[in-house]
Amino acid sequence: MTLFEKIGLPNEGTIDWEITPELTFTMFESWGSRLRVFSLNERYYYFFIDNWQDPAVLCLMERGVKYARVIAEINAPQDMLSQCIAEQGDKIGLDRSFAINNQIKEWIVEHIIDSEDHSRVTVIHSGLEVEDLATNLPLSDETHHEITPVSLDQKVARITEEDIPEIVSHNNFFEAKLNPTGTFTNYLTDNNDGLTVTDQKTGIMWQRNGCDITSIRKTNKEVEALNNQSFAGYNDWRLPSIEEALSIMTSEKNEKGLHLHPCFSKAQPFIFLAEQRKPGGYWFADFKQGTIYWASGFNPGGFSRFCRTIN
Repeated sequence: MTLFEKIGLPNEGTIDWEITPELTFTMFESWGSRLRVFSLNERYYYFFIDNWQDPAVLCLMERGVKYARVIAEINAPQDMLSQCIAEQGDKIGLDRSFAINNQIKEWIVEHIIDSEDHSRVTVIHSGLEVEDLATNLPLSDETHHEITPVSLDQKVARITEEDIPEIVSHNNFFEAKLNPTGTFTNYLTDNNDGLTVTDQKTGIMWQRNGCDITSIRKTNKEVEALNNQSFAGYNDWRLPSIEEALSIMTSEKNEKGLHLHPCFSKAQPFIFLAEQRKPGGYWFADFKQGTIYWASGFNPGGFSRFCRTIN
């Protein structure tokens, strides 16, 4: 059994040893030095180190145009991964995805690619899965019990790291590092359009899906296109503020591994927020970790989920 048969892919794949996390943005976006990939059907496979987790994990990524998913984790020697990370220097924000070095490549070839023993391989996604997006929520046009509305900050500003604890504590939002006992609760309802839900408590309508990982420049173009086509019947979609993103962050992870109601797609694990960081960078909500953090909005960027105000 080959590695790809173990994972359960319909077709045999080929590892591209030249691809790094940084290089994917020259391949799959509109800038860079490597030939861009245009076919929606093409799939590329490469290994990288995910240093978001502790300890770090060696992962196999499947990537295409507007398509990305980790398909397997590899139980590799931790000292080898740590040495590779140390060689590249510590990083911040979204840049915690590291390219492998030659030592790791040789280890993968010997112990994974050329080996019949795949006990070190943990399948993350077997085949092409279809995500369950059933909401199990009350409908928005139904009569609901009395809800005390909460007005959230929507202004676009430049926010320092010192500002974040006060923002989190203002409405007692959950944030895994700053306020793990936060108890803010929302009241989501289904708009019965397959596209959106509305929080009756905050008066915010949300996309249930969103945009693939990209730069802040393309994110701004995405929301412009969304408004031009009147997505879900509206043309005032925008990036959510820090407070708005925190208002849908749940203290418990759902079955998809995110601090979110399961009506939201898991394809956007971390999203751009409206505020920029002072002195530089962009703020993000990470629903996988349950945190607010900052990073560059360009390489590698982030996902996005847009919202709008209904009142």
